[in-house]
Amino acid sequence: MEKANPEQFAKTRLLVVGDVMLDRYWFGDTNRISPEAPVPVVQVGKVDERLGGAANVARNVAALGAHATILGVIGDDEPGQRVTQLLKTSGVDSQLEVDSKVPTIVKLRVIARQQQLIRLDFEEAPSDTALARKLERFEKSLSGADVVILSDYGKGALHQVTLMIEQARNQNKMILVDPKGEDYEKYRGATVLTPNRSELRQVVGRWSSEEDLTKKAQDLRRSLNLQALLLTRSEEGMSLFTDAGVSHVHAQAREVFDVSGAGDTVIATLAVALAAKWPLEKAMALANRAGGIVVGKLGTATVTSEELQ
Repeated sequence: MEKANPEQFAKTRLLVVGDVMLDRYWFGDTNRISPEAPVPVVQVGKVDERLGGAANVARNVAALGAHATILGVIGDDEPGQRVTQLLKTSGVDSQLEVDSKVPTIVKLRVIARQQQLIRLDFEEAPSDTALARKLERFEKSLSGADVVILSDYGKGALHQVTLMIEQARNQNKMILVDPKGEDYEKYRGATVLTPNRSELRQVVGRWSSEEDLTKKAQDLRRSLNLQALLLTRSEEGMSLFTDAGVSHVHAQAREVFDVSGAGDTVIATLAVALAAKWPLEKAMALANRAGGIVVGKLGTATVTSEELQ
């Protein structure tokens, strides 16, 4: 079983870029149906706020003891101020652009009796001006990073992702991408792509067997000039596709409580291990352990080096 190495991890520097969000949770109890509509009435008793999206990736990087810098866009509003505060508390170097033209992305979840009843999303795509400033920051920040993580939630912060990958490759940086959508051509030239099963199906279609999956995944990897494609498969663990072939790790046996942010934890752990010069298969095994731990927690969560000992 792979264990985290705090001394190695503390020497690494990671640059996280992507869609920054605030995850809000309203917890309460429900005992009756509303007379106004056939919906439960929730008496809210607790409110929790956590970093989401790329901000949660950076939080996970910092929780593992590595140095994390984040680039992204927030609004000039109360949720944006809260994101900034939470990043500071988490030990993340925040280099966020403030865009007065759009709100900070917020995902509001209402939870009663450990069940999510509804999620409300507040979001708009960043302005061109904010994206241009973010790209300038990216160019200046690249030289100080061991590994670059591009966390794409499809909200617009990675509109220039193709150019960012090109710039990072020009400086021989390792680039990890958590992809979104059906167009993976924009990620061409990245080092590692980390889709989950549903995300990969959007691009290559369904597979009928492990052999069929391997062929589809390897064809995609080669066509995009990727060093590796890491497929996260929930209860089936993970599969790593490289020039050397395919390798698998089994899922950690534990009860799944909440998968929110599990992909963030996986890519953060993988990136920190790679920044510490771990080989891919060893880094995958640690990321698999981290993902198994975080799904046993409530809400958007992190994993620390101590938990991976």
